[in-house]
Amino acid sequence: MGIIVGLVIAIGCMLGGFVAMGGHLIVIWQPWEFVIIGGMAAGTFVIANPMKTVVDSGKATMEAFSGKGPKRQDFLSLLGLLHALLREIKTKPRNEVETHFDDPANSEIFKNYPTVTKDQGLVLFICDYCRLILIGGARSHEIEALMEEEIGTHKKYALKPYAAINTVAEALPALGIVAAVLGIVKAMGALDQSPQILGGLIGAALVGTFFGVFASYGVLAPLAIKVKGVREKQCSVYTIVKQSLIAYMNGALPQVAIEHGRKGIAAADRPTIDEVEAATVPGAQASAAA
Repeated sequence: MGIIVGLVIAIGCMLGGFVAMGGHLIVIWQPWEFVIIGGMAAGTFVIANPMKTVVDSGKATMEAFSGKGPKRQDFLSLLGLLHALLREIKTKPRNEVETHFDDPANSEIFKNYPTVTKDQGLVLFICDYCRLILIGGARSHEIEALMEEEIGTHKKYALKPYAAINTVAEALPALGIVAAVLGIVKAMGALDQSPQILGGLIGAALVGTFFGVFASYGVLAPLAIKVKGVREKQCSVYTIVKQSLIAYMNGALPQVAIEHGRKGIAAADRPTIDEVEAATVPGAQASAAA
């Protein structure tokens, strides 16, 4: 919604100001200039990126428009799940606890937190490192380094759409100049025409420069920043898991361990201690979902 509102403000003020200065909107409507710039931008985007990144960029753009990222309740559910799992690890024999990590789809604990289990990558991350805790013998600093490496790799690929979109945004002003040059070449072929016709052709050429700069700094660059913010927020759940599990490995009780994870949540989305305590009471999450 924020993207749409921002575009309405930017385009409205731009066109409104142009009209207020006495400009005519019909002059800006140069569809073939837009085809040249848009086509070159799309072509270079496809050339520069593997198809997986192209598809993921479309997905990331939709996520940016919808603001699809973990919300306060999602963080609360994650903390509740981690507390339940750590409590199981602490109080029950290894053979009983392992069943949760071997088959999380059929685990009663995981079933109580459907908002978390929708992210299969996150579930796999949790299960892998909880297994290492169960095996024992691993030193917490070694596991932490391994987690950070995996999180870094995950974040690198999650942010590929941001880099791809931002690269096109940086290229658009130059692509606009290409379109403008082609327009000038066309205008040079009409030097024998009247000043009115020649002026119209030159004006149409300059629209290419205008559109390239506006599309870059007014649309794609802000969109890329939005994509980056949403994807970084999605990746933050892995850091919460890391902080909670490492705290537990260092001797913290489950309730204290998830407090380490809670502190890694941005203040605007961070649940209070009371909310976390309510969510970690056995059966509370299932009752809330019902």
